[in-house]
Amino acid sequence: MPEEILELTVDKFTFRVPKGPYYTDAGVWARPEGEVARLGLSDFAQQRSGDMAFAEVKPVGTALKPGDEFAAIETIKVDIALPSPVSGALVEVNPALEDAPELINQDPYGAGWLARVELTAWEADRAQLLDADAYYALIKVQAEEEVKKL
Repeated sequence: MPEEILELTVDKFTFRVPKGPYYTDAGVWARPEGEVARLGLSDFAQQRSGDMAFAEVKPVGTALKPGDEFAAIETIKVDIALPSPVSGALVEVNPALEDAPELINQDPYGAGWLARVELTAWEADRAQLLDADAYYALIKVQAEEEVKKL
C-alpha cells in the first residue's frame, strides 16, 4: 500500500509530507528501515533552500548523535549544515548525489535521500522527532509567514 502523503498548498507552492518518516524542525527526515534509518531533506526544506548545487555527506563510519552535522548542502541561495535526527553510525551515503545533487529537489523522499544510519537509540531519538502531522502544522505556519513577506 502506498504511503499516505499530506499536501500543503500555500500561494503557488505545494509541499508534500509523507506519513512514514519522522521529521526535525530543521526539515531533516528519518525513515526507519529495521535497524537502519534512511535520512533526507524534506520537500519543504529543499524547496525553501533552492536548486541543489552540491551535497556532501560525512563519510561512512562517522558516529552521530542528534544535532551532529551529518551532511551539508549548497544551493544558489544558501549553504546549510544538516543536523542528524538520530544516534548511530553512518553506514551508507547516497552515491547518486555526487553527480546529481538535483535529485534532492526532484525526489526528496525517494532517489534524493542523503544517508543511511545504523540506529543505536531509535526509541529515545524518535521521541524527540515530529510525526508527519506535527511537521505539517509547523511548516504550514512557516510557509504562511513567508508568503506574508512576499
